[in-house]
Amino acid sequence: MNYQLIRCDMEHPGDVSALEKLLNEERVQAEDIKAIIAQTEGDGYSRGYATLAFQILLSERLNISQQEVFDTIPMMMIGKTGGLMTPHYTLFIKKEKGESNQTGAEKRFAFGVASTPVLKKDEIGTLTQLDLVTEAVQKAMLEAGIESLDDVKCVEVKAPWGVGGTLSKAASALGAAVALQEVNREDIREDSLNQDHSLYSNKTSVSAGQEQVAARVIVMGNSKASESDLYIGAGVMEDGLDLKGMQAAFQDAGLKTDSFLTNEQQEQVVNVFVNAGADAIQTVRGKRHTIHTDALAMHAGIVAKAVANAVVGSYVGETRILCSAGSEHQGPQGANLIAPVVRVTEGGRS
Repeated sequence: MNYQLIRCDMEHPGDVSALEKLLNEERVQAEDIKAIIAQTEGDGYSRGYATLAFQILLSERLNISQQEVFDTIPMMMIGKTGGLMTPHYTLFIKKEKGESNQTGAEKRFAFGVASTPVLKKDEIGTLTQLDLVTEAVQKAMLEAGIESLDDVKCVEVKAPWGVGGTLSKAASALGAAVALQEVNREDIREDSLNQDHSLYSNKTSVSAGQEQVAARVIVMGNSKASESDLYIGAGVMEDGLDLKGMQAAFQDAGLKTDSFLTNEQQEQVVNVFVNAGADAIQTVRGKRHTIHTDALAMHAGIVAKAVANAVVGSYVGETRILCSAGSEHQGPQGANLIAPVVRVTEGGRS
């Protein structure tokens, strides 16, 4: 299999013109699109509008109903862009026959997708949801051909909002953590959800939205079954200022440097998936911040994403970075989770 990511700009939440052009020029086949993640501006209504725009276009090209598009292609819309964040979307492409020179001697980028069944209202934010997400992550990992848990680098989940959203995000994150064996299932009780923050995943980012009725999962990692020319790494920034932790994530992806990325290395970066946790605690390195107390307190998650986008963006020279925010068992409290995807040069990974 050949797995690719294609990043496209959005001029407004319903702008799918870049994808339409790719389809018209036959640079992308509609049947090869297995998932979409978008960084959209606006609120939940804008996310729903973006989702509908993709449904309309892809239903025409695939000759299936809009509902079938929604059911079969995970579309994760991450709303609210603050600071310098640029709205964009990433297409997850899986071709049955590879077009690269990769022979399987090295592990390369792969992904798998899966969904839970439609969640009942009283299942959202419960251990039932947790267990269903665990099964979905395991299924997506198997689909990706990722044999070792160490080779899983990033799990993206979009879950139903339910009541308040945070418990749904918590159940999803811990479900992924169980699947990745980062947390023992027997250590989790109903009152652990969004309460016991000693339990977390270092590889999972979760968003929740009213437009979802099931938990949608994308597992990304590296596999010998992949013919891709991409590779994904992962790491943890202990706080929003941890540049060494950020650099280690890029080194894990094969971009090794003692200081800054070169222009050539920056051009190798296909996208970076970030989960920002700065709003989880009220201090950074012993100094207080006002994310939760200043005039923008109601937008704490947006501020946290904007900070992470600026820090990581300054390193890669790019504002089109996928940033989500969540402290619900998504890394240690206050940390950022980083997963860079890079294009491997002819000389291979350094």
